[in-house]
Amino acid sequence: MSKVFITSALPYANGPCHLGHLRSTYIPADIYARYNRMKGNDVLFVCASDEHGTPIAVRAEQEGLPAKEVAGRYYEMIKNDLDSCSISFDNFSRTTDPKHYEISQNFFLKLYEKGFIYEKIIKQPYCVECSRFLPDRYVEGICPHCNGEGARGDHCESCGRHLEPTQLIEPTCLICKGTPEIRESKQYFFKLSHFQDDLQKWIESNNELPPNVKNYALQWLKEGLKDWILTRDMEWGIPVPLEGAEGKIIYVWGEAFLGYISSAAQWSERTGKPWEDYWNDEAIHFIGKDIIYHHSIFWPALLMAYGCKLPYTIIAGEYLSLEGRKMSTSKNWVIWASDFLESFDSDTLRYYLIANAPLSRDTDFSWEDFQRRVNDELADVLGNFLHRTFTFTTRFFDGQIPEPSEFDEYDNEFESRIKALPATVGGYIEKFKFREGLIEIIKLAKYGNKYFNDKEPWKTVKTSKNVAANCLYLANQLSKTMAITLIPYMPVKTQEILKILNVDDDINWDDAAEFIPAGHLIGEAKPIFTKVDDDIITKEKEELYENLKEVETMKDEISIDDFAAMDLRVGKIIGAENVKKSKNLLKLMVDIGEKEIQVVAGVAQKYSPEEVLNKTVIVLVNLPPAKLFGIKSEGMLLATDDNMSLLTVEGAEIGENIK
Repeated sequence: MSKVFITSALPYANGPCHLGHLRSTYIPADIYARYNRMKGNDVLFVCASDEHGTPIAVRAEQEGLPAKEVAGRYYEMIKNDLDSCSISFDNFSRTTDPKHYEISQNFFLKLYEKGFIYEKIIKQPYCVECSRFLPDRYVEGICPHCNGEGARGDHCESCGRHLEPTQLIEPTCLICKGTPEIRESKQYFFKLSHFQDDLQKWIESNNELPPNVKNYALQWLKEGLKDWILTRDMEWGIPVPLEGAEGKIIYVWGEAFLGYISSAAQWSERTGKPWEDYWNDEAIHFIGKDIIYHHSIFWPALLMAYGCKLPYTIIAGEYLSLEGRKMSTSKNWVIWASDFLESFDSDTLRYYLIANAPLSRDTDFSWEDFQRRVNDELADVLGNFLHRTFTFTTRFFDGQIPEPSEFDEYDNEFESRIKALPATVGGYIEKFKFREGLIEIIKLAKYGNKYFNDKEPWKTVKTSKNVAANCLYLANQLSKTMAITLIPYMPVKTQEILKILNVDDDINWDDAAEFIPAGHLIGEAKPIFTKVDDDIITKEKEELYENLKEVETMKDEISIDDFAAMDLRVGKIIGAENVKKSKNLLKLMVDIGEKEIQVVAGVAQKYSPEEVLNKTVIVLVNLPPAKLFGIKSEGMLLATDDNMSLLTVEGAEIGENIK
């Protein structure tokens, strides 16, 4: 029995899960973990929410809440999303857990003592008004490469280039909007360049790394590695455990990886089993395409510096677009997991996201293609075969699997295919070719339908009962084999199939090739998969495009004259409720001093009605009334572009003009 250490990339605790997260990382990792458990391997499958970093700190300051409280809100959302999709973690923790702080600080100290972390004086933006150095995402300005506005201190959305905060033109502090000055600051750097040759050798010689990971990593190595800054000047994070480093925290990418280890250590404390045994046997990371660099370059270098065994492989899922467009949370061009599961079951989602394309290739989520696959493959092929098998077994053989007689050539071929399926599917899963394994199951279901049609048991039961008996004997065997091999892919629906078959669900992978004995009594046939109606898909598409329209309406450009004519007031939210049939809108009553107005705001993905009550906000009040979802809106609240955080004010009178 092998031990297998499986991780999924840590979801960042600033929002719930969307379908892209599930497709690239969590569902593939769960398929692999479930399969290995069924093969009898000892699996440790862990993850954690990534709760440090400047985006969470910025959001917390904007909301006037402790950063841990903001992160905790999203931890619960993320955990609920993953649980709802049957992601079978052995432990799902938080990087704000004391165990994680302890492990991260000890790791930092070990690297510092070994000489792989050193001090260096650098120049950084300093906000005089806020009395602090500004980490990268606390600074915004104009990109020096493309002149795009709104570039952050680490990245330009317009041209995609990596930036340093000191490169920005006309920089401003994100919190107070003041102009920072450049000052010197002592920071700590990791000697990433020291591991250039070792990383090159490991990546080139590791035949387990898939091509998309290997090729991407080699491109970075070709350009030459530079040392990484490993600290930040801010309060939110894990303090640097050195004298003279007060006010500095470990950079999130210097400690987030260790969430794998701290989550495993939590599990060890609970179970008494050493997590190290699993790591040293075989460690596999499942990640998204966007963090290949971090996991193939930076993380292995940190492990080399510490003296740890490197991961066995890194599986990176490519991007998922939506209806032919790049997914965008800021534009509401996204499908959240929780919203999807209001209308559809989780196994249907798991099936579609895996069946749609190989993990190593970008793919697109289309509502119409989703409907087609569910209706054609799950309902018409798989569901139809199962229902006919169980119905005719009950009708013609009193619910008992019939005793077979001598097989003809067609029966023998069908039997051989059934018995070969588990090894074929298992071989694909072991090679991380999850789609290919799923396709084999559906291919055999199609073959089973053809076999069933050709054998015509509804006719032969009257003329040649042994032919009908052979057909239904083998059809029930395929039903069981498919149910078992589908467990990693669809763990909920397969339990329904096994229940009808009256087969114990405590089974292993090798049981899939074992046949049920004749005379075994099965249960009553029930529909396993239902078709998706056209009107449901039309409704989902209309809501998706309405979401986009809402955001685009809010982003219409104006001239300087228009801006001068804007009547901006300080308002207080005194009433709030969700807008029915909209996932993004809240209906708000806002006191602007002289009167109360009704405002429909697209902030429901970020705030509950309770969370916005009594907030003092900025309101544009001289807009012509408009209707959103049939509800009158008499103004507009000001909010940030990236995450729809409401802009709030302190110390101002309700109704006061903003100039």
